[in-house]
Amino acid sequence: MDNMELVRQELLHPMGIEDNFLARALDELCAHELTFGDLYFERAVQERFYLEEGIIKSGSFDIEQGVGIRAVAGEKTGFAYSDVIDKPSILRACKAAAGIGQGHPCTRVNLTARKAKPLYVADNPVHSWERKRKIDFLQALDSYARAADPRVKQVMAQLATQHKMFLVVATDGTLAADIKPVIHVSLTVVMEEKGKRESGFAARGGAVLLDALDDAKLPSELAHEAVRIATVNLAAQAGPTGQMPLVLGAGWPGVLVHEAVGHGLEGDFNRVGSSAFSGKIGQQVASKACTVIDDGTLPYRRGSVTFDDEGTPGAHNVLIEQGILKGYMQDKQNAFLMHSAPTGNGRREDYGSLPLPRMTNTYLAPGDYSPAEIIATVDKGIYAVNFSGGQVDITSGRFVFCTSEAYLIEQGKVTTPIKGVTLIGNGPEVMQRVSMVGNDLAFDQGIGVCGKAGQSVPVGIGQPTVKVEAITVGGMEALHG
Repeated sequence: MDNMELVRQELLHPMGIEDNFLARALDELCAHELTFGDLYFERAVQERFYLEEGIIKSGSFDIEQGVGIRAVAGEKTGFAYSDVIDKPSILRACKAAAGIGQGHPCTRVNLTARKAKPLYVADNPVHSWERKRKIDFLQALDSYARAADPRVKQVMAQLATQHKMFLVVATDGTLAADIKPVIHVSLTVVMEEKGKRESGFAARGGAVLLDALDDAKLPSELAHEAVRIATVNLAAQAGPTGQMPLVLGAGWPGVLVHEAVGHGLEGDFNRVGSSAFSGKIGQQVASKACTVIDDGTLPYRRGSVTFDDEGTPGAHNVLIEQGILKGYMQDKQNAFLMHSAPTGNGRREDYGSLPLPRMTNTYLAPGDYSPAEIIATVDKGIYAVNFSGGQVDITSGRFVFCTSEAYLIEQGKVTTPIKGVTLIGNGPEVMQRVSMVGNDLAFDQGIGVCGKAGQSVPVGIGQPTVKVEAITVGGMEALHG
């Protein structure tokens, strides 16, 4: 049985919702002239356990389901939703949303089911392990972390699973369904030495079942990684300040590209001219070493979408190619208003939220250099391996990022660990200063979450090792020279 039939049987048929009623609901949406309208049915099953000090401090199990109904008339949007999936509620919501339209009734296209090979299994990860196994796994994380180093004073661990299914029907004939599992496990340790306290973090996740985790080996691996990061930061010196070269490590440091560049390439910001990249398609916006891709078709990645939340198939979208801006990420509404095509980036947090143009798995494509070759070109600079957070102004492109693991580079070698380091710059300007791109493309560990307009969605982030010729570094002490 394919995903479409599974969703129909589990989400719609128990509520008496058949195809003839879906057509009736779309006709209700088309009571007035619209650009398009859609119904988005969703059910999400979630379970979460949180451990602290060796005991389960909290646990939750939730089932949420409902339907969101949208009517789009040019730049205007009517939206209503119901957490009750029944015929009267759906028709009332359709009538409310359609009120945004004016004039004569619009026409709709007959529904045609969209087919695509699923990017992940349809099984429910919430039930892929029994609860005792989940609790034993969290307690193993605690035990391994405490055994790894006597300086560990506090351990916090979390295991979360989600099973989400949805179905979209639209006046343009779209009929699409998807089922996606998402898991997340994280470990934080706090270590203390001579009155100093530092934390370390490690995590794993993805659009997979819990069986993708090796619960015999993973607790030890995560514990040693979290302890390693805390140990590095306990030994770290005050970070430098000033303009200097920057080398970004592979994987999670791609969050800088995600935040400082990716958001600026989302269609809504560019349609209203509020992005630093607005009106620059075909122009050089980065160095020739930079090719930026958003790819929703990567199997088992956290940000992947067989179909986006508007029923558009996920796609491999080249946003910047050898420094030239090629296009923006689009949902249906912004694509219509910008006379372009949707790109599989219409995403929403849940049925009670409107879809927006959002990233899926965004990464910088690999280049030709080894990490050692890149680092060897830096006389004095910073090697940033991980980030703890940051802020970006989409309009100006300016950003501030804080590192959670960083080192000095001196005479072509990675030397002293440093802390208190912030990176300050402008996204387009920094991309112009990228001079070397490594051959070691890596992605995050399947834990990315992106926020926009109050909505959070799972995303993927990646890049190889990258050299930026110069960036402003804020820290607690000037780089000695």
